[in-house]
Amino acid sequence: MSTTRFSDCTSESVLSRGRLEECRGRRRKGSSVSYLEKEACLGWALCVQEEDRIYFGALELEHKSRMAAASRARRWSLAGKTALVTGGTKGIGRAIVEELAGFGVRVHTCSRHDADLQDCLRRWNAAGEGGGAAALVTGSVCDVSVRGDREALVAAARAALGGRLDMLVNNAGQVVVGPAAETAPEEYARLMATNLESCFHLAQLAHPLLRDAAAGGGAAASVVNISSTAAFYAAPHLAVYSATKGGMNQLTRCLAAEWARDGVRVNAVAPGATRTDICDTSGVALGEETRRRLADAGAMDRVPIRRIGEPEEVAAAVVFLCMPAASYITGQVICVDGGRTLL
Repeated sequence: MSTTRFSDCTSESVLSRGRLEECRGRRRKGSSVSYLEKEACLGWALCVQEEDRIYFGALELEHKSRMAAASRARRWSLAGKTALVTGGTKGIGRAIVEELAGFGVRVHTCSRHDADLQDCLRRWNAAGEGGGAAALVTGSVCDVSVRGDREALVAAARAALGGRLDMLVNNAGQVVVGPAAETAPEEYARLMATNLESCFHLAQLAHPLLRDAAAGGGAAASVVNISSTAAFYAAPHLAVYSATKGGMNQLTRCLAAEWARDGVRVNAVAPGATRTDICDTSGVALGEETRRRLADAGAMDRVPIRRIGEPEEVAAAVVFLCMPAASYITGQVICVDGGRTLL
């Protein structure tokens, strides 16, 4: 840094900053300076200027690199955030809870059955005592098809999470399988209340908390609705279920457009065939004809990846959409289906 080869500018001599200052000092005192010394002085000045440019440029580059690394870490971090995940004790919901907790998110979840909820909480807390992040999970009993239960759930989540909510994941859902002409009014009403009405109402209830979190934390809050690829193609014996998911997709888009000004992003994840027990948990007994039709609709020869999905693969997409890295994504329905909707 103190010396530079003059050959890089005008001469073969090795020059220093001290020589440059000596020449400048003589000129300030009125001493005569030869033409060659003037030229050399100019060369020295150019060399030193170039050295400074390179040196301080390197410092700036290093600073930008460190800032970029810090920014990257923030983009892919959810540490210190809070989330409410409905239906978090089984299948995709449980995978979402565990994935979020693994990223340091304080999660509140719910189940219709207290025994299931307590079993999961004991397991998660035991993992937390062993150094895992799952101790960040709390829960309460809730049937999301009941309006009063939904109101109590959001109040419980607010209390458990210290009055802050950064993420809402509307995961709880059921399925009705059978011929549309044979669907009972009670089945239709139950499915609409569980899959669609609850999604809208919980988003309404959570909106003030999400808006406040976005305003106070400097990053957008997030709603993720768990839809289904059944909303994209016609599957026999799934008319009502498919309708609820189609409605959810349009609700997702409308809320995204309306709530963007509040700093709240709204997206949906649509799983394809995934290894869950939704039929069992919905109390659905499948006849042989229904099983055959469902198998035809979800046949692996229509899935380019040629396998069924895992709950953890759906959870990964949900967690990504909650991250600051997804800050420019809203109003989208992301299919996690091995390519099923391509064919």
